[in-house]
Amino acid sequence: MTAPAELLHPANPDLLPLLGRTPLARIRTPLPHPQPGFWAKLECLGAGGMKARSAVAMLRGARARGELRPGATVVESTSGTLGIGLAFAGQALGHPVVLIGDAELEPSMRQLLRSYGAGLEIVDRPDRHGGWQTARLTRVREVLGRTPDAYWPDQYNNADNCAGYQAMADEITGELDHLDVLVCSVGTGGHSAGLAATLRRRWPALRVVGVDSVGSAIFGQPARPRLMRGLGSSIHPRNVAYGAFDEVHWVGPAEAVDACRRLARGCFVSGGWSTGAVALVAAWAARSDPDAVVATVFPDGPHRYLGTIYDDTYCRLHRLGPEHAAPHPLELARPDAGEATGWARCRVVADPLEVRP
Repeated sequence: MTAPAELLHPANPDLLPLLGRTPLARIRTPLPHPQPGFWAKLECLGAGGMKARSAVAMLRGARARGELRPGATVVESTSGTLGIGLAFAGQALGHPVVLIGDAELEPSMRQLLRSYGAGLEIVDRPDRHGGWQTARLTRVREVLGRTPDAYWPDQYNNADNCAGYQAMADEITGELDHLDVLVCSVGTGGHSAGLAATLRRRWPALRVVGVDSVGSAIFGQPARPRLMRGLGSSIHPRNVAYGAFDEVHWVGPAEAVDACRRLARGCFVSGGWSTGAVALVAAWAARSDPDAVVATVFPDGPHRYLGTIYDDTYCRLHRLGPEHAAPHPLELARPDAGEATGWARCRVVADPLEVRP
């Protein structure tokens, strides 16, 4: 059986040429200090956003292996961005999409996902141990159990997630003659792993800097409730290529907000939590070595965050003013040397599930 007839829609392959081909912008805005500039891939200007790349790759891979039947329903957990990408992929390839969000998913994002034709279920309380992420995954399994032939991409552990960024890497190598430092936000681990593997074949000495959220467990910090969405995780995705990173930075919400607002005022290009976090670290990298060519990826634009990052009342309530933003990273000798509550940096990167006392 396939999905119920009322959920089916025909494939629209005319959408696929709209995927990717996003511009690479030069960013010179002080963040917060003057810096010589870095390159930013503006994924907000691609149809479906950055994660449409991985969504299309995951569905195509599943179809090729026979795991995803024609017209079958796709079910996935999302904090928003992948949901947009899957809605795009579902329309392009002809699959209904059911998304599992949580109570913190913004009303505007809920409206947008539903407008794109996706089904949306909301979990109303976090898991006692694994937070919202685990609660969403539990609901994913429930939906899979009651939906015939449904397919779960499992973005956190699906290698096609990483492969979906091959085209982005090719776009970067087509525009830059050289690259010294790549700065990537890390959530599922998909775009950092995909970009690092491809770009290092072109530039073997490339340094890769991971950017995580405070309160995220990915790089060995304790999992805590996180204000920031879109980067970080309370679980350990297998797609994270720990060996690819030369160092990791944890960024707090105050630093991300400050960077986003400076970008909006200074160069008209801005975005959400991940964009602010990687912009801050990319500017730091460019400032630390003015001769280095530094590039990063801005995953999305600002519109989703008008009620949070760009809302003065919200920022006052959560103490996110510039006076709360660290101007420099705190140095940690090891990922577990102390808990990062604001911008911190560590030059030791290891898979926390493989580290032994």
